[in-house]
Amino acid sequence: MDDSSRKIDLDKLFSYSDDLIKVLKDKRDINCLTQYLEQSNSLSSSCNADFNEVRSLLEDYQKKIDECKQKTAQARSEVVADAELDLLQKELEEELEKERTLGAELRACSIEFNDLEQKRISILERKKNLQKLEQDELRTQMMLSMYASVTNIIPNLDDQSKISGYIVEKDKNLVEKFEYDPSKMTALDVCNEIWKIVGS
Repeated sequence: MDDSSRKIDLDKLFSYSDDLIKVLKDKRDINCLTQYLEQSNSLSSSCNADFNEVRSLLEDYQKKIDECKQKTAQARSEVVADAELDLLQKELEEELEKERTLGAELRACSIEFNDLEQKRISILERKKNLQKLEQDELRTQMMLSMYASVTNIIPNLDDQSKISGYIVEKDKNLVEKFEYDPSKMTALDVCNEIWKIVGS
């Protein structure tokens, strides 16, 4: 019975090991995990610094509150004048109010930090999309430039319902427009017509 349960556990362990090896072999997963780990460490460090600063402030206020309580207790035990007792009580309430305000500010900072992080992620995604669009546009411009230099034809890609563009002859300083309706002509006829214009 024990041998059977040990065998099942070892089989599970081998299966998990194989899965782990597959994940570790995929460099994309490693790069993504490394990047996420670096971002997580950066955010964790920033949050820890903020947390330590706020904790230090809270500890300072707690010390002041303790001192006020101690003074209040001492004042009551010594039966000091009512005016001094009221002053100490007021000081204690002010310190407690400061502590509440600081707690509210800490919550607001946390919400703002989360909001900024979401905006940062959104901006990075937009930047990536813009870079891709710019690369696609540059590639299209290069292709059009290559077509123009080889065939002296600049196609008009704005209107997909017709075949149109310009034939440019640099030597003669001429630009001739052409336009054909593909529903009325075959692609071969359009090609022949364009080459007639280029050859003339």
